[in-house]
Amino acid sequence: MEKTDIEALGERLDQVEGYLHVGEKRGLVSELEAQSASAGFWDDTAAATAVMARLNAAKDDVRAVDEARSKLEDLETAFELGEETQDQDMLSEAEGMRSELEGYLGELELSSWFVDDLDHGDAIVTITPGQGGLEAQDWTDMLFHMYLAYCVRRDWKVVVNDAPAAEGIGIDRATFTVSGKNAYGMLRAEQGVHRLVRISPTDAKKRRQTTFAGVEVLPVLPDDIEVKIDPGDLRIDVYHASGPGGQGVNTTDSAVRITHIPTGIVVTCQNERSQLQNKAAAMQILKSRLYELEKARRDAEIDELRGPKHEISFGNQIRSYVLYPYQLVKDLRTGVETSNVDSVLSDGNLDKFIIAYHRWAVGGGEGK
Repeated sequence: MEKTDIEALGERLDQVEGYLHVGEKRGLVSELEAQSASAGFWDDTAAATAVMARLNAAKDDVRAVDEARSKLEDLETAFELGEETQDQDMLSEAEGMRSELEGYLGELELSSWFVDDLDHGDAIVTITPGQGGLEAQDWTDMLFHMYLAYCVRRDWKVVVNDAPAAEGIGIDRATFTVSGKNAYGMLRAEQGVHRLVRISPTDAKKRRQTTFAGVEVLPVLPDDIEVKIDPGDLRIDVYHASGPGGQGVNTTDSAVRITHIPTGIVVTCQNERSQLQNKAAAMQILKSRLYELEKARRDAEIDELRGPKHEISFGNQIRSYVLYPYQLVKDLRTGVETSNVDSVLSDGNLDKFIIAYHRWAVGGGEGK
């Protein structure tokens, strides 16, 4: 490690501080704290809650940058002492501090790239089988568990809305809601077609099979975004839930399917125990999809939330997962790859791909 490496980290931190407008947010924190301490602040609960949310978000950004500044100062001190005394233990400790600060700055940079308020909120993820028949159903299930593992790594909460077992192997689809900091901003990097190449587990001749699945990522809309839905435009069907879900889940018509007749959008939810809960969850997903369509119509351009619509098939994939004849996961947008396939599919180690995607997108990659 050289002194120039530390200086480069300092420059990155300066950029992040500028992107996050930390100077302005320090003033905003003082202003909102004074507002929250005023008499009658909680008389309007909804307004007060919104103010507290803004206050906490501003505090988080200020606190994060201050912590990064402290880490940088500690690193500079450790490196200077190590260089001055030629203490190898101190220099090794400084190297560890540098690595830690790099990771911390990577997270801050992500937050600075998320300019849409929806990026900081929750996400609705849907995985759908593409070309490949039974193999695609199994691939959908594999991706589903990969994302569940990733959410565990991120300490995000997951509510599975719908994941019915398919005939034979795998699942027909998976829809789940992810709650946590920057969940939508992070996961929208996964939007697109995912390709799997492996020896088919269903083929007696053990031939190589190429399979596809599509991933859709939508934001969970906050309460202050209103999507008007005419009840007359909805067809609501109830039916027996299928798959795991507890002893009582298959004994009543608890599963709900909502069809929005004007657009043809169909949403299903069956993993809650009551019909009312499933209907509420399905309506939340429907509202997000209708919001997406309205945003695309308003902007008169390619849908900014879902991206270009592609057939879930060869030639449209964003990432390839090859298990045979070699092992490699490669993102075709950024070129980032790894041969540690198990780390990705089993452990949900996706950060290197997601962070690289956002760095690529901020640099104009999506327009190239």
